[in-house]
Amino acid sequence: MPGAEKQLLKNAAGKEQRLSSRRSNHAGNLSQPEKKLQEAICVLLVELCERFTFFGIVCNMILFCTVKLGYRNYQAAIVNMCFVGASMLTPVLVGWLAECLVGRIKLVCICMFLHFLGTALLPVVAFPFEDIYIDRRHILHTLTKREQKIVFYFALLTASLGIGGIRAIVCPLSAYNLEDCGPKELLSFFNWFYWLINLNSAVVFVIISYIQQSVARNLGFLIPFVSMLMAMITIHMVRGEMIYKPKSDNSLLTTFGVIASALKACCVRYRYFSGGVTNWLDHAKENYGGQYSETQVESTKSLARLFPLFAFQILYRTCIMQIPSGYYLQTMNSNLHFSGFVLPVAAMNVISIVPLLILVPILECLNSYLFSSKGNGHSPTIYIVVGQLSAALSVMVAGFSEVHRKHFPPVEQTLSEEVLLVSSMPCFHLAPQYILLGVAEALVTPSCSLLSFRLVPERIRGISMHFLTLFNGAGCFMGAFFVQTAHAGSQGSWFPHLLHEGKLERFFFFLASLMMVNTLGFWTIAHRFGNLDREYTNEFRGSLPEEKLLKHQKSIKCYDSVLESSPTLSPMEKT
Repeated sequence: MPGAEKQLLKNAAGKEQRLSSRRSNHAGNLSQPEKKLQEAICVLLVELCERFTFFGIVCNMILFCTVKLGYRNYQAAIVNMCFVGASMLTPVLVGWLAECLVGRIKLVCICMFLHFLGTALLPVVAFPFEDIYIDRRHILHTLTKREQKIVFYFALLTASLGIGGIRAIVCPLSAYNLEDCGPKELLSFFNWFYWLINLNSAVVFVIISYIQQSVARNLGFLIPFVSMLMAMITIHMVRGEMIYKPKSDNSLLTTFGVIASALKACCVRYRYFSGGVTNWLDHAKENYGGQYSETQVESTKSLARLFPLFAFQILYRTCIMQIPSGYYLQTMNSNLHFSGFVLPVAAMNVISIVPLLILVPILECLNSYLFSSKGNGHSPTIYIVVGQLSAALSVMVAGFSEVHRKHFPPVEQTLSEEVLLVSSMPCFHLAPQYILLGVAEALVTPSCSLLSFRLVPERIRGISMHFLTLFNGAGCFMGAFFVQTAHAGSQGSWFPHLLHEGKLERFFFFLASLMMVNTLGFWTIAHRFGNLDREYTNEFRGSLPEEKLLKHQKSIKCYDSVLESSPTLSPMEKT
C-alpha cells in the first residue's frame, strides 16, 4: 500500500506540467519538488474531504427522512438515490459551464460557496430549535414540516452542485497525469484510487453514523460542514495553484453535436445521402455535408463503441444503490443489538467495503503476475462479468434474507429516540448480500474506469469518463424509478413502509432477474471490448521509445541487408 500511495502522489504531482503559466508564484521559496508534493497532497486532501462530506450526508439520510421528516420508506429511498444521482451528474454540468461559459476560478468559488451553504443548512433541519430559540413570552420556536422539507431539499440541491464543482474542477481524474501510463499502471491506479475512497467511506460510515444515531444525532450534520471547512482551507493554502486547467480538447458539446448532426442526416430520405458511408456518424463529416472535421467525427466514433459498455452499467448501478436504500431498510428493521451495544444502521455498509479493501491488494498481486508472465494480463471484461454476476447474486440473496427475516418474532428497538417494531433476527444475517456487492464493486468499478479511459484517443478521455459518470447517474435515477413504480404498481406491497406487512423480497427477486439478464447481455458482447483492449495495448507498446528504437534498428538492418544482397545495384550506387 505505501508504494501505491506514492504512485498516487506522483501521478497527482504530475499535473503541475499542465497548470496555467500565468499562475502566481507565492510559494517561490519552495523548491520545485516541494511544491509538487504540496499540490499532490492538497488534491488528495480535497478529494478525501469532499468524499467525507458526501458520505456523511448519505449514510443516515433514510433514517433522518423517516424519523425526523415523517417520510415513508419508499419516499426516503427515492430521495437518497436521487441525491446520489444528482451528485454524479453535476460534475458533467459544471465541467461544461467551466469550459464554455464561466471561468474555472470563478466557478470553483461559486461551487465552494454552494457546498458551504448546503452543508450549513442541513443542521438547520436537524438541530433542535426548541432548545435554543425562546422569545420573551417563552414560546418555543420550531420549523414546521413544510419548512423543514423546503430547507432540506434546497440544502441537498446546493450541496450537490458544490460537489459537482469540486469533482469537475478541483479534483478531475485528468489531474493525476495518466496519459503516459501503461495498462498495468492504469489498472493499479484505479484499484488503489477506489481503495482510498472506500477506506475513507468506511471511516465515515462507522464514526458519523454512530454520532448521528446515538451520541448527538442533531449535531451529526455539522460534521459534513466541518469537513467542508477543511476542504476550503486546503484550497486556500495553494491560492488557486491547484486548480487544474485541461488542454484544449473536444468538448462534450462537440460530441453531442456530432451525434445530433448524424441523427438529423439519418432522418432525411436516403437519396440525399452521399455514397460510400460506412458508419452513420460519417454523415456529420464535412466531406458528406456535415459541419464537423474528420478528427472530431472519428473521436466520436471511437467513443460510440463504448456506449454498450456504459449502457450495461445502468442496471448494475441500480443494484449498487440498494445498499443505501433497500439493504438499509432491511438492516434498520433487524436486531442491531450486539453484546449490549446498538450498532449504527449505516455501519453495516462497512461489511460491503471490507471485501474491496481485501481484494484490491490480492488483485494487484494477481495483475502483476499476469502482466509479467503473459505481457498483457487478463482482459478487464472478465472482472466486469464476474462482478455483475456477484451483484445479481447479492440482490437474490437479499430476497431470501427478507423471507428469512420475517420468520423471527418482532421486538421493540429504539433508533434516534423513536421506538420501532423490528424483527429479532440479528443484522449480521444480512452480511452475505453486503459482501457480494462489495466483491462486485471491487471488480467492476476499476475495470470500467480503465476501459473507459484506455479505449478512446487521448484527446477525448475526459469526455469518455464524463459519459461513464452520466450513465452511472442514470442508474441511480433508474433505481428511484423502480422503487416508485414497484410501490405504486403493487399498492405499497413490494416496497412497504412496514416491512413485516409487505413483500419486499419480490422487489429484490425482480431486480435480481433483470440483473441476470443484464449480465448475460454484457457477456455476449464482452469480446468486443477485449479485442479493443488488446489493440490499444499493442498500440501503446508500439509507441514506447524503446520499442520505436528497436523497430528503427530492425528496419535499418533490413535495409542494409537489402543493399548488400541486391543484384541490381552497382558498386557506384552502393556508395
